[in-house]
Amino acid sequence: MKAIIVEDEAIASRRLENLINEVSSDIDIIEIISSVESGLKWFKVNPNPDLIFLDIQLNDGYGFDILDALENHPPIIFTTAYNEYAIRGFKYNGLDYLLKPIDKMELQRAIEKYRLSPYPKKEILEPKIQYFKNLFQKQYKHRFMVKVGNHFSTFNVKDIAFFKSEKGTICLNTFDGKDYPIEYTIDQLEEILNPIDFFRINRKYMVALSSVKEIHNYFNSRLLLKLQPSQEDTIIVSRERCTDFKKWLDM
Repeated sequence: MKAIIVEDEAIASRRLENLINEVSSDIDIIEIISSVESGLKWFKVNPNPDLIFLDIQLNDGYGFDILDALENHPPIIFTTAYNEYAIRGFKYNGLDYLLKPIDKMELQRAIEKYRLSPYPKKEILEPKIQYFKNLFQKQYKHRFMVKVGNHFSTFNVKDIAFFKSEKGTICLNTFDGKDYPIEYTIDQLEEILNPIDFFRINRKYMVALSSVKEIHNYFNSRLLLKLQPSQEDTIIVSRERCTDFKKWLDM
């Protein structure tokens, strides 16, 4: 079986090649490609390999750029340094997605999945790849500037536990239990915050994944959340959002 590695970090590509050799003696790494440009050139003059180990972000673009230029492409195992929630979000279109540093057992399972599973047809895979390419290229908000007394302060998104709407005012609530009014609507927050990290559970709350401490079944097919920091409110995932909320948790 012939395979190529597309990876712009020399240490990472060598380590991946060594791991592949350890877990699968019949895979022959015929080329290591370090950029989009060299990848495009390689595919113009070489037949498709049986398998590609493809990094998502390269120095001169995205691994997707190589795929987009190919009329047909072989099965792909993606490798990436993105956090685990992003990686799980990608589960809809690749054979598998491995988080750097690559774990040997996860690599072995991914290769076994390739051997056992039929690969999705191009017409099914391609729209999903484009969706996630657009998702990662979109720039989401990293900070909020708010007025605190007579001065302004900035708050990093990672320090925000949830957003709460009350009496027409939206407040950001930090993990240290403080809240600050902001000039956004919940609808606007849905557009500017990364959907991997934040989810709107009802009309009133938009929560960060890291703030969800406990999840309980609640009557009428809803879910009850315990957030961190704790709230006096009974925080419910609305019935119409429960299915999507569960999918979000399992990305």
